[in-house]
Amino acid sequence: MQRFKWLSKTQSSFHLLNIVLISSTVCVTYIIASALLLHNSNSPLNVYSSYQDAYASTGLEHIVFGIASNQKSWLKRKEYVKLWWEPRQMRGCVFLETMPPNATTSTDADATLPPLCISQDTSRFHYTFKGGLRSAIRVARVVLETVALNHTNVRWYVFGDDDTVFFPQNLVKTLSKYDHRLWYYIGSGSEIYQQNKYFSFQMAFGGAGFAISYPLARVLAKVFDSCIERYPHLYGSDSRVYSCLAELGVGLTREPGFHQFDVRGDAFGLLATHPLTPLVSLHHMDHVDPIFPNMTATKALEHLFHAVNVDSQRILQQTVCYDRWFSWTISISWGYAVQVYSKHMFLPEVLSVPETFKQWTPGGVLAGSYTFNTREFHPDPCQRPTTFLLDTVSSGRHGIMTVYKKSYENCTLDNGSPRKLGEIRVSTKKLDLNYKQMQAPRRQCCDVLPSKSGELLDIAIRECNEDELIHMHA
Repeated sequence: MQRFKWLSKTQSSFHLLNIVLISSTVCVTYIIASALLLHNSNSPLNVYSSYQDAYASTGLEHIVFGIASNQKSWLKRKEYVKLWWEPRQMRGCVFLETMPPNATTSTDADATLPPLCISQDTSRFHYTFKGGLRSAIRVARVVLETVALNHTNVRWYVFGDDDTVFFPQNLVKTLSKYDHRLWYYIGSGSEIYQQNKYFSFQMAFGGAGFAISYPLARVLAKVFDSCIERYPHLYGSDSRVYSCLAELGVGLTREPGFHQFDVRGDAFGLLATHPLTPLVSLHHMDHVDPIFPNMTATKALEHLFHAVNVDSQRILQQTVCYDRWFSWTISISWGYAVQVYSKHMFLPEVLSVPETFKQWTPGGVLAGSYTFNTREFHPDPCQRPTTFLLDTVSSGRHGIMTVYKKSYENCTLDNGSPRKLGEIRVSTKKLDLNYKQMQAPRRQCCDVLPSKSGELLDIAIRECNEDELIHMHA
């Protein structure tokens, strides 16, 4: 009996030991298999604790630029690129059909510019658009050839023309809203209804610039040449890019900070009523008047960049406040201009775009139909708001001060006229939009401050209170 009990205990012990050994083997096998699967997986190596963390660290070093140009235009338009290119932080190429006569290497002699790349031969591709330029094929293939540069640690490819002026920090902020591991095609259309109708409402216009996420760009590059063979009848390069992305099943993600600027003449109205989003790009600077008078187009943009370099995210952001004492309506396009209306106006009217500009092409009703609300720009300068343009910008520990000076106007004055003002000073804190503010932006508020001089107006911009309304005062 004792021997039987001892055997029973021994068998029980062996049975328990076998269970432990089997369980341990299963666990070890699971761990090893999981490690091998993770190692061989095509999923991203970076593991983010939240969706927001996936975007937070995007910087200029994660972007590669492809700029389309040609030998004839590059000599002049490189001055536009020089305004925004940051050689120590940016990567990419300017693509030309041939090397300029004075250049001996693929790198421009000016270190403040991106390197030059020579586009591949496109003579094998058909182009049948009557009256068009077959260089559109070469420019379209800038997408493929930029990807073929094989840069590492890329999240976004950004494409534009040699007269596209980018605002780099705002570009980064805008792209940071999106998960670069997904397929994204980001840009905007034309300001003109007719242009969108003719080319496509779903296309990102190339002059405004557009961004393609890394995984989508890699796939697009693989199929691009075979795709554009089907589109010899199209006019431009951006139409070819759009068509191939459409064949991949990808649609446009709209960002109104990209600006095609299909207008001519005085672009003041568009700049002074910028959408509630960071300014990402401007195009066609050769076709509009210099944005500051008595300057060349390049010098005027340099002047704007004085404010951009101090507070990039606030540039052109429109803030409206109402003066109780004189019943003025004051519209601030930060870093550019302040307009003072001699009467109270409803806010939606102030936010609509005054038609200071001319149509891109002469024509019928559609040629003058825009994709935003416009209002008449009075032909009599004395019936328009008094306008003050950026003079200086300074930054210190107490905040940022911008000073705006009035352009000369020979109009009749009365005691309550804003035309008696000579200078407006605007104080504010630097704008640093967080993830939530980028997803759901809100316009800021401003206050007219007491002033001892009738020729000086002080204004402070601030965040609005939770239930604060921007409205006329009774």
